[in-house]
Amino acid sequence: MPAILAAACGMALWFLASAVSGAREAWDASFYWWVAYPLALAASAAFGRFFPRRCWLWVLVLFESQLLAMFIRAGEVGNLWPLGMALLAVFAAPGIAIARFIARRWPHDSVRPA
Repeated sequence: MPAILAAACGMALWFLASAVSGAREAWDASFYWWVAYPLALAASAAFGRFFPRRCWLWVLVLFESQLLAMFIRAGEVGNLWPLGMALLAVFAAPGIAIARFIARRWPHDSVRPA
């Protein structure tokens, strides 16, 4: 369940940023950095709160699913996909830190287990 939710969230953010900005790749637009990326970090906090077990994984899925959205939007994979995957993993690092902080901050018994 959290993996599907994370992937859907990541893809939706990519498609939204791409559609609003008109950019082929969302990370080329300022909308991605000012709106979509902060929303992804907020979603990371939510994953840390509601799915504390393996929250780092759900955040990584959230960011890496954006690569899939990029492939769908572009209609091709391209030969730089390994670089894109590595770059999105770097983008995920602050989200992973946020999710782990939130997961440790609130007791696990107050949320349902993942």
